[in-house]
Amino acid sequence: MESEVREIRGLPLWLMQEYLLEMGGTLVEEGLVQGDGWTVRLTKLEPFVLGSLSVGQIRVEMSGDPEGFANLKVMIEPKLLRGGG
Repeated sequence: MESEVREIRGLPLWLMQEYLLEMGGTLVEEGLVQGDGWTVRLTKLEPFVLGSLSVGQIRVEMSGDPEGFANLKVMIEPKLLRGGG
């Protein structure tokens, strides 16, 4: 079993959940998505605050068998890219 925990800023929980469903996952309960050999739990965190700036953040707990986990990481990485500007 492999696992990884990430805290991601600027991506709403509902959108991350939608991405996981697009990748073939099934919604088990709100914030818990299971796919072929992988499971992801999403938790909304307190906003990240820097001075007057406030940005939403979520915790993404990913786990799965070695093959399923590797496939999940390949599918999820492009979804997490955000352009700067």
